[in-house]
Amino acid sequence: MLKLVEFIKKVYLPLLFVVLEIVAIHYYAHSNSYAEARLLATSNSIVGGVYGSISGVGEYFGLRKRNRVLLDEMAALQNELTRYRESEVYKELDSLGAEVETKFSYMTARVVRNTVNRQHNYLTLNKGQRDGVEADMAVITPDGAMVGYVVSCSERYAVAISILNTSFNASGKLAGDGHSGSIYWEGFDAHRVKMHELSKYAPVEVGDTIVSTGYSHFFPEDITIGYIEHLEVDEPTSSFKVDLRLAADMTRLNDVLLIKNFDIYELTALEAEADSLFRN
Repeated sequence: MLKLVEFIKKVYLPLLFVVLEIVAIHYYAHSNSYAEARLLATSNSIVGGVYGSISGVGEYFGLRKRNRVLLDEMAALQNELTRYRESEVYKELDSLGAEVETKFSYMTARVVRNTVNRQHNYLTLNKGQRDGVEADMAVITPDGAMVGYVVSCSERYAVAISILNTSFNASGKLAGDGHSGSIYWEGFDAHRVKMHELSKYAPVEVGDTIVSTGYSHFFPEDITIGYIEHLEVDEPTSSFKVDLRLAADMTRLNDVLLIKNFDIYELTALEAEADSLFRN
Protein backbone atom coordinates (compact mmCIF):
# COMPACT_ATOMS: atom_id res chain seq x y z
CA MET A 1 0.00 0.00 0.00
CA LEU A 2 2.82 2.40 0.86
CA LYS A 3 4.51 1.61 -2.46
CA LEU A 4 1.26 2.46 -4.30
CA VAL A 5 1.02 5.81 -2.49
CA GLU A 6 4.64 6.61 -3.32
CA PHE A 7 4.04 5.71 -6.98
CA ILE A 8 0.96 7.98 -7.17
CA LYS A 9 2.95 10.85 -5.67
CA LYS A 10 5.64 10.41 -8.36
CA VAL A 11 3.27 10.30 -11.34
CA TYR A 12 0.58 12.68 -10.05
CA LEU A 13 1.91 15.91 -11.57
CA PRO A 14 2.97 14.48 -14.96
CA LEU A 15 -0.34 12.63 -15.25
CA LEU A 16 -2.33 15.76 -14.37
CA PHE A 17 -0.38 17.73 -16.99
CA VAL A 18 -1.18 15.17 -19.72
CA VAL A 19 -4.90 15.11 -18.81
CA LEU A 20 -5.13 18.92 -18.85
CA GLU A 21 -3.33 19.04 -22.21
CA ILE A 22 -5.80 16.58 -23.72
CA VAL A 23 -8.74 18.59 -22.40
CA ALA A 24 -7.28 21.85 -23.69
CA ILE A 25 -6.63 20.42 -27.15
CA HIS A 26 -10.16 18.98 -27.27
CA TYR A 27 -11.81 22.32 -26.47
CA TYR A 28 -9.47 24.24 -28.77
CA ALA A 29 -10.12 21.90 -31.68
CA HIS A 30 -13.91 22.12 -31.30
CA SER A 31 -14.15 25.82 -30.45
CA ASN A 32 -14.35 26.83 -34.15
CA SER A 33 -13.78 25.37 -37.59
CA TYR A 34 -10.59 27.39 -38.13
CA ALA A 35 -8.97 26.00 -34.99
CA GLU A 36 -10.04 22.48 -35.89
CA ALA A 37 -8.64 22.82 -39.40
CA ARG A 38 -5.38 24.32 -38.12
CA LEU A 39 -4.91 21.52 -35.59
CA LEU A 40 -5.68 18.92 -38.25
CA ALA A 41 -3.21 20.51 -40.66
CA THR A 42 -0.51 20.55 -37.97
CA SER A 43 -1.07 16.91 -37.09
CA ASN A 44 -1.09 15.92 -40.77
CA SER A 45 2.16 17.81 -41.24
CA ILE A 46 3.77 15.96 -38.33
CA VAL A 47 2.47 12.57 -39.46
CA GLY A 48 3.44 13.34 -43.04
CA GLY A 49 6.94 14.24 -41.91
CA VAL A 50 7.24 11.00 -39.99
CA TYR A 51 5.99 8.95 -42.93
CA GLY A 52 8.27 10.93 -45.23
CA SER A 53 11.24 10.15 -43.03
CA ILE A 54 10.28 6.48 -42.91
CA SER A 55 9.84 6.46 -46.67
CA GLY A 56 13.21 8.20 -47.09
CA VAL A 57 14.90 5.65 -44.86
CA GLY A 58 13.24 2.83 -46.77
CA GLU A 59 14.30 4.35 -50.06
CA TYR A 60 17.86 4.79 -48.77
CA PHE A 61 18.21 1.16 -47.72
CA GLY A 62 16.51 0.10 -50.95
CA LEU A 63 19.10 2.01 -52.94
CA ARG A 64 21.93 0.54 -50.86
CA LYS A 65 20.60 -2.94 -51.57
CA ARG A 66 20.25 -2.18 -55.27
CA ASN A 67 23.76 -0.73 -55.38
CA ARG A 68 25.17 -3.95 -53.95
CA VAL A 69 23.31 -5.98 -56.58
CA LEU A 70 24.79 -3.74 -59.28
CA LEU A 71 28.26 -4.14 -57.76
CA ASP A 72 27.93 -7.91 -57.84
CA GLU A 73 26.88 -7.69 -61.48
CA MET A 74 29.81 -5.37 -62.19
CA ALA A 75 32.25 -7.84 -60.61
CA ALA A 76 30.79 -10.63 -62.76
CA LEU A 77 31.13 -8.48 -65.89
CA GLN A 78 34.70 -7.58 -64.93
CA ASN A 79 35.51 -11.29 -64.70
CA GLU A 80 33.99 -11.85 -68.14
CA LEU A 81 35.89 -8.86 -69.56
CA THR A 82 39.16 -10.21 -68.14
CA ARG A 83 38.51 -13.59 -69.71
CA TYR A 84 37.64 -11.95 -73.04
CA ARG A 85 40.79 -9.82 -73.12
CA GLU A 86 43.00 -12.75 -72.25
CA SER A 87 41.28 -14.97 -74.81
CA GLU A 88 41.96 -12.35 -77.48
CA VAL A 89 45.63 -12.35 -76.55
CA TYR A 90 45.73 -16.14 -76.73
CA LYS A 91 44.08 -16.05 -80.16
CA GLU A 92 46.78 -13.73 -81.43
CA LEU A 93 49.55 -15.89 -79.96
CA ASP A 94 48.11 -19.26 -80.85
CA SER A 95 45.95 -19.66 -83.94
CA LEU A 96 44.80 -23.04 -82.64
CA GLY A 97 43.13 -21.37 -79.64
CA ALA A 98 44.74 -22.19 -76.31
CA GLU A 99 42.84 -22.85 -73.10
CA VAL A 100 42.21 -19.52 -71.38
CA GLU A 101 43.73 -19.13 -67.92
CA THR A 102 42.35 -16.06 -66.20
CA LYS A 103 44.92 -14.20 -64.10
CA PHE A 104 42.49 -12.10 -62.02
CA SER A 105 39.03 -12.60 -60.54
CA TYR A 106 36.75 -10.08 -58.83
CA MET A 107 34.23 -10.18 -56.01
CA THR A 108 32.38 -7.59 -53.92
CA ALA A 109 32.49 -6.93 -50.18
CA ARG A 110 31.17 -4.37 -47.71
CA VAL A 111 33.32 -2.38 -45.30
CA VAL A 112 32.06 -2.96 -41.74
CA ARG A 113 34.87 -1.08 -39.99
CA ASN A 114 37.40 1.46 -41.19
CA THR A 115 39.97 3.57 -39.34
CA VAL A 116 41.71 6.64 -40.77
CA ASN A 117 43.14 8.47 -37.75
CA ARG A 118 45.91 6.07 -36.72
CA GLN A 119 49.42 5.39 -37.98
CA HIS A 120 48.44 1.83 -38.91
CA ASN A 121 44.90 1.84 -40.33
CA TYR A 122 42.93 -1.21 -41.36
CA LEU A 123 39.58 -2.11 -42.88
CA THR A 124 37.31 -4.97 -41.84
CA LEU A 125 35.25 -6.58 -44.61
CA ASN A 126 32.08 -8.67 -44.33
CA LYS A 127 33.42 -11.60 -46.36
CA GLY A 128 35.92 -14.27 -45.41
CA GLN A 129 37.29 -17.70 -46.26
CA ARG A 130 33.87 -19.26 -46.84
CA ASP A 131 33.28 -16.63 -49.55
CA GLY A 132 36.60 -17.28 -51.26
CA VAL A 133 38.53 -14.38 -49.74
CA GLU A 134 42.25 -14.96 -49.21
CA ALA A 135 45.21 -12.97 -47.95
CA ASP A 136 46.95 -10.78 -50.55
CA MET A 137 43.78 -9.92 -52.47
CA ALA A 138 43.70 -6.30 -53.63
CA VAL A 139 40.95 -3.98 -52.39
CA ILE A 140 39.69 -1.17 -54.66
CA THR A 141 36.65 1.10 -54.86
CA PRO A 142 33.84 0.30 -57.33
CA ASP A 143 35.21 2.98 -59.68
CA GLY A 144 38.69 1.46 -59.60
CA ALA A 145 40.69 3.44 -57.01
CA MET A 146 43.33 1.81 -54.79
CA VAL A 147 42.28 1.13 -51.18
CA GLY A 148 44.56 -1.60 -49.76
CA TYR A 149 45.01 -5.36 -49.69
CA VAL A 150 43.85 -8.26 -47.50
CA VAL A 151 46.26 -9.41 -44.80
CA SER A 152 44.18 -11.93 -42.82
CA CYS A 153 40.88 -13.80 -42.96
CA SER A 154 38.52 -15.65 -40.67
CA GLU A 155 35.62 -17.81 -41.79
CA ARG A 156 33.26 -14.84 -42.28
CA TYR A 157 35.44 -11.71 -42.23
CA ALA A 158 38.66 -10.30 -43.65
CA VAL A 159 41.02 -7.53 -42.56
CA ALA A 160 42.83 -5.39 -45.12
CA ILE A 161 45.75 -3.03 -44.64
CA SER A 162 44.74 0.46 -45.75
CA ILE A 163 46.73 2.72 -48.05
CA LEU A 164 46.53 5.00 -45.01
CA ASN A 165 49.04 2.85 -43.16
CA THR A 166 52.68 3.82 -42.68
CA SER A 167 53.61 0.19 -43.41
CA PHE A 168 51.84 0.25 -46.78
CA ASN A 169 53.97 0.45 -49.91
CA ALA A 170 53.06 0.36 -53.58
CA SER A 171 54.60 1.35 -56.87
CA GLY A 172 52.93 3.93 -59.09
CA LYS A 173 53.51 5.39 -62.52
CA LEU A 174 52.31 8.24 -64.67
CA ALA A 175 49.17 7.17 -66.52
CA GLY A 176 50.15 6.43 -70.10
CA ASP A 177 53.86 6.71 -69.30
CA GLY A 178 56.52 4.34 -68.01
CA HIS A 179 58.06 6.64 -65.39
CA SER A 180 57.40 5.20 -61.94
CA GLY A 181 58.06 5.75 -58.25
CA SER A 182 57.19 4.53 -54.76
CA ILE A 183 53.93 5.36 -52.96
CA TYR A 184 53.77 5.76 -49.19
CA TRP A 185 51.73 7.49 -46.48
CA GLU A 186 53.36 9.78 -43.92
CA GLY A 187 50.65 9.22 -41.33
CA PHE A 188 48.89 12.59 -41.25
CA ASP A 189 46.39 13.40 -44.03
CA ALA A 190 43.60 10.91 -44.77
CA HIS A 191 43.23 12.30 -48.30
CA ARG A 192 46.85 12.46 -49.47
CA VAL A 193 49.91 10.25 -49.94
CA LYS A 194 53.48 10.82 -51.10
CA MET A 195 55.40 9.59 -54.12
CA HIS A 196 59.19 9.58 -54.42
CA GLU A 197 61.84 8.17 -56.78
CA LEU A 198 60.02 9.60 -59.80
CA SER A 199 62.70 10.69 -62.29
CA LYS A 200 63.11 14.46 -62.61
CA TYR A 201 63.14 13.90 -66.38
CA ALA A 202 59.62 12.49 -66.35
CA PRO A 203 57.10 14.60 -68.33
CA VAL A 204 54.97 15.33 -65.28
CA GLU A 205 52.80 18.26 -64.17
CA VAL A 206 50.17 19.11 -61.56
CA GLY A 207 46.88 17.35 -62.25
CA ASP A 208 48.43 14.23 -63.80
CA THR A 209 47.05 10.85 -62.78
CA ILE A 210 49.16 8.23 -61.00
CA VAL A 211 48.19 4.56 -61.46
CA SER A 212 49.57 1.20 -60.33
CA THR A 213 52.50 -0.24 -62.27
CA GLY A 214 51.45 -3.88 -62.13
CA TYR A 215 54.79 -4.78 -60.48
CA SER A 216 52.97 -5.58 -57.24
CA HIS A 217 51.50 -9.04 -56.79
CA PHE A 218 48.43 -7.42 -55.23
CA PHE A 219 47.27 -4.83 -57.76
CA PRO A 220 46.74 -5.21 -61.50
CA GLU A 221 48.20 -2.53 -63.74
CA ASP A 222 46.45 0.85 -64.11
CA ILE A 223 44.51 0.92 -60.82
CA THR A 224 44.07 4.64 -60.07
CA ILE A 225 46.03 5.82 -57.02
CA GLY A 226 45.64 9.59 -57.10
CA TYR A 227 46.27 12.94 -58.75
CA ILE A 228 49.35 15.17 -58.49
CA GLU A 229 48.75 18.29 -56.38
CA HIS A 230 52.33 19.44 -55.87
CA LEU A 231 55.81 18.41 -56.99
CA GLU A 232 59.36 19.61 -56.55
CA VAL A 233 62.76 18.29 -57.55
CA ASP A 234 64.94 16.70 -54.88
CA GLU A 235 68.38 17.44 -56.34
CA PRO A 236 70.41 14.97 -54.23
CA THR A 237 68.34 12.08 -55.63
CA SER A 238 67.62 13.63 -59.06
CA SER A 239 63.96 12.79 -58.60
CA PHE A 240 60.62 14.45 -57.91
CA LYS A 241 58.98 14.58 -54.51
CA VAL A 242 55.25 14.42 -55.24
CA ASP A 243 52.10 15.09 -53.22
CA LEU A 244 49.12 13.02 -54.38
CA ARG A 245 45.45 13.54 -53.62
CA LEU A 246 43.96 10.05 -53.29
CA ALA A 247 41.40 8.98 -55.86
CA ALA A 248 39.55 7.02 -53.16
CA ASP A 249 37.78 8.89 -50.37
CA MET A 250 39.09 6.72 -47.56
CA THR A 251 36.78 8.39 -45.02
CA ARG A 252 33.60 7.26 -46.83
CA LEU A 253 34.15 3.64 -47.84
CA ASN A 254 31.08 1.38 -48.04
CA ASP A 255 31.30 -1.18 -50.82
CA VAL A 256 34.55 -2.39 -52.37
CA LEU A 257 35.87 -4.84 -54.96
CA LEU A 258 38.36 -7.58 -54.12
CA ILE A 259 40.81 -8.78 -56.77
CA LYS A 260 42.48 -12.16 -56.64
CA ASN A 261 45.71 -12.76 -58.55
CA PHE A 262 45.84 -16.46 -59.42
CA ASP A 263 49.59 -16.28 -60.11
CA ILE A 264 50.59 -14.72 -56.79
CA TYR A 265 51.68 -17.91 -55.02
CA GLU A 266 53.72 -19.15 -57.96
CA LEU A 267 55.40 -15.76 -58.33
CA THR A 268 56.09 -15.45 -54.60
CA ALA A 269 57.61 -18.93 -54.42
CA LEU A 270 59.76 -18.32 -57.49
CA GLU A 271 61.06 -14.99 -56.18
CA ALA A 272 61.78 -16.50 -52.76
CA GLU A 273 63.80 -19.24 -54.47
CA ALA A 274 65.74 -16.64 -56.45
CA ASP A 275 66.46 -14.67 -53.26
CA SER A 276 67.81 -17.76 -51.56
CA LEU A 277 70.15 -18.43 -54.49
CA PHE A 278 71.63 -14.95 -54.26
CA ARG A 279 72.01 -15.18 -50.49
CA ASN A 280 73.95 -18.41 -50.89
